[in-house]
Amino acid sequence: MNTLTEILDFLTYYLVDQYWFPAFLIGTGIFFTIYLGFPQIKYFKHGWRILSGKYIKDDTEGDTTPFQALTTALSGTVGTGNIGGVALAIFLGGPAAIFWMWVTAFLGMTTKFVEVTLSHKYREKLPDGSMSGGPMYYIENGLNMKWLAVVFSVCLLMMCLGTGNMPQISSISVVLLDTFNIPKIVTGLVLSVLVWLVIIGGIKRIAQIASKLVPFMAFWYIVGGLAVIISNYENIIPSFQSIFIHIFTPTAAVGGFLGASVAAALTRGVNRGLYSNEAGQGSAPIAHASSKTENPIEEGMVSILEPFIDTIIICTLTGLVILSSGVWNQKFENKFEASAMVFVSGQYLETKQEDAIKLRDYYYGTNSEIEYTGEVAIVDGEIKSEEVTLLHNRSIAENTKIYSSSDNSLYSGLLNIEEGRITNIGDYVLRGDSLLLGADLTGKAFTKSIFGDFGQYIVAIGLLLFAFSTVIAWSYYGDRATAHLFGEGWILYYRIIYVGAFFTASIIDTKIVWDIATVIGPIATIPNLIALIFLRKEMKQIDAEYEIRK
Repeated sequence: MNTLTEILDFLTYYLVDQYWFPAFLIGTGIFFTIYLGFPQIKYFKHGWRILSGKYIKDDTEGDTTPFQALTTALSGTVGTGNIGGVALAIFLGGPAAIFWMWVTAFLGMTTKFVEVTLSHKYREKLPDGSMSGGPMYYIENGLNMKWLAVVFSVCLLMMCLGTGNMPQISSISVVLLDTFNIPKIVTGLVLSVLVWLVIIGGIKRIAQIASKLVPFMAFWYIVGGLAVIISNYENIIPSFQSIFIHIFTPTAAVGGFLGASVAAALTRGVNRGLYSNEAGQGSAPIAHASSKTENPIEEGMVSILEPFIDTIIICTLTGLVILSSGVWNQKFENKFEASAMVFVSGQYLETKQEDAIKLRDYYYGTNSEIEYTGEVAIVDGEIKSEEVTLLHNRSIAENTKIYSSSDNSLYSGLLNIEEGRITNIGDYVLRGDSLLLGADLTGKAFTKSIFGDFGQYIVAIGLLLFAFSTVIAWSYYGDRATAHLFGEGWILYYRIIYVGAFFTASIIDTKIVWDIATVIGPIATIPNLIALIFLRKEMKQIDAEYEIRK
């Protein structure tokens, strides 16, 4: 576990925490926005008209209507990224991360417009009569770069498992355990069976289910979110102020939050924005390629609506819920996960600015020498060693109790610590007060309204619907990548692996799952963005030749 955590931390530092990836993603969006004359504004209204299906003809090729294609793509994007991902962005980068999510979404509307248009143009009809498309097709057929298409398909398969699959069930199992006390393994088993029953029906069954689930779940979630914001109306303006004040200045320590740098807000906001709306990842174009639209650019116009709905509306709602409720910097009682715990040398207090800076520097990887190695005395479940401080979820743990995992009794004895980690962590269970992250944080925020504790049920049910729909949409993306790499005959084996990973993620540490998702997103996005830049002149020609139908 410790080795895996160290590997993920290493990859996160070089792939996520550096400026090069946000610069590449945002830079591509800026380039196409200017190059194509702000299509996210120019075609926004027309996208809604196409969505209605008024331009579909009887002989239009495709497997789904524009509405079904959009809802399928939305079911892949509107998921834990909107509930847990926004909370994680604030947890890591502070309120200013929301601003960078907005930037990513606005520019992502153009990026998605480009990739969906190209995907629809280069889609192919399979032997069974269905349509198949995506970046692997426009890379191979538009650029004649089969090797890059293979690289993308491999990355997409990794992304299907690491971002579209595992974080969804991880968040579901955690929230259902906390809300309804349903064991994680039960959640994993039941939903694994349901996922299998849906995905074996292919894109038509997935689209039918998504077109019914997405509108319902969005309404359910928005009503609950507005209830929180209205109940805390006095905090709306301060919430917006906290977002904008720290765009170019570090977020200071406040409450249990240790503070965040400008770089953390930018990189985490961009990363979570990408995870939420997937603009540039090349996943949603696969769903849109099945749509019955006459001109490829028309489907591109429909896709412009996707980041708007997903990030500008739903993610903003989640962000305001978390900020206005005030839970983002408060500590709550929870069970400590091994991957999120570390013992550091010395006694620290959040109220001391110098202590907060030292701990923040530790989490940024510039102060690792404070990790403690030695023995820690425990008496009746309480830490008695004054030379150490326990951190959990990037905050100083309080009211910590340590239990023996064998009989759940309060533990007395010594803990062996190596480089901040408990060596035989499986022998103990730790509980106490710390910051929350992911869906747990959002769930706590939803209790701060007229619904009270019932608000957590809105998150639990909403997350169940959001995440389940995401998983079935991403299973189809993996289908197409598998078919491109190995042929249609291998899809069954991929689906077995997909459901197996789904179940596994339901019972392992949440932090491990989210770290995997954080690392994989950039890996899969790079080859797609490169292809879009190479095809810029073709995209410019398609855009110039199109005349909007009145």
